[in-house]
Amino acid sequence: MNAFPILSLAFRSIMARRLTALLTIISIAMAVLLFVAVENVRQGARTSFERTITETDLIVGARSSAINLMLYSVFQIGDPPNNMTWRTYKEISARPDVAWTVPISLGDSHRGYRVIGTTPDYFNHYKYADGQTLEFQKGGVFEDLFDIVIGSQLAQKLDYKLGTELTLSHGMGVASFSEHEDKPFRVSGVLSPTGTPVDRSVIVSLPAIEAIHEGWQDGTPTPLSKLATPDKLRNINLQPKEITALYLGAKSRARTLRIQRDMNTYKHEPLQAVIPGVALSQLWSMMSIVERAMAIVSSFVIGVGLIGILTSILTSLNERRREMAILRSVGARPFHILTLLVSEAALLAFIGACLGICLLYGISWLLKAPLETQFNISTLNTVPGSFDILVILGVTGLAALLGLIPALLALSRSLEDGLSVKF
Repeated sequence: MNAFPILSLAFRSIMARRLTALLTIISIAMAVLLFVAVENVRQGARTSFERTITETDLIVGARSSAINLMLYSVFQIGDPPNNMTWRTYKEISARPDVAWTVPISLGDSHRGYRVIGTTPDYFNHYKYADGQTLEFQKGGVFEDLFDIVIGSQLAQKLDYKLGTELTLSHGMGVASFSEHEDKPFRVSGVLSPTGTPVDRSVIVSLPAIEAIHEGWQDGTPTPLSKLATPDKLRNINLQPKEITALYLGAKSRARTLRIQRDMNTYKHEPLQAVIPGVALSQLWSMMSIVERAMAIVSSFVIGVGLIGILTSILTSLNERRREMAILRSVGARPFHILTLLVSEAALLAFIGACLGICLLYGISWLLKAPLETQFNISTLNTVPGSFDILVILGVTGLAALLGLIPALLALSRSLEDGLSVKF
């Protein structure tokens, strides 16, 4: 017997027990699908996370912590501890070693989505992934005081189009008791999908933030706010008094650390400056426990699937004792018996692993767009790669090793049984 007849015999043996074999293959397929899916989502989430903001040298805000600053200024999570004065912003912008700055102002929302007050430079300097800039799916940058730009996810969920009128709420909650109902905005632009928090943002100009709070005091409207009509507000100077944070680009990377040190020791008010790439790494490291847990759980799933193969072959051994004895009687050597059962285990694992990979990438292809929209995971693979090949080979190899257990047991029984086995 050579390798090919043994594999052919193994395949026919599997087909003779097709129901048990099918269930075993399905269990392996589901195990491999889950294992590779968890790994792909983990890697995709990490890559998308790290590529949320690029080519910004520093983010500067009120002193708190690097992670907190990143969370509220980039990921729209949490609240800033304080604001930065407009005077400080202008001083930072005027530094000779600063190439550009983009101010952002937070504190308002629309139906639970955060509002970002900024300048048109935001659309030129905010970059993500491999240096991609924000692009418009429809419309363009705000021109009127009450123009508004929205992210693609928000537009899709709320079914907003160009020209749609909406109002903003004071505060970050989904429900607010302080509405800016007397100052409606009009959608002037819808951004293309980015796979970043920008997709669920509401972006307005800094003067617009000042306009909707004209006549407000300590976060509540006064009777004077009713007098500040949209037409009047378009004709007055609406220079901000303070902002939440700023994105900064240095004229050279060599000067970034010096600017950061100067911001962290700024005398006029307490500031915190962070390098986005460093802060993102720190933030992801906090999630490493979850990451490891996901990998461990998915590995156990593979183990359960392999044990299923072992159980399937061991269960069938009693039924196959005569088969083994007959094979020995016609000249099959111990090596052939071992190879047959090991081949069966490996073949079941190989077919199951290949099926799992095919199912995974079929599902990934169908769910790619929803995953990008809902969870901002924009780097999921839709075709198998080297990792998937290694998984198939690894699962097949482990199954072959486990197949040695029933193979050795069958070999010892066949020597004892001869042709005398009674059923």
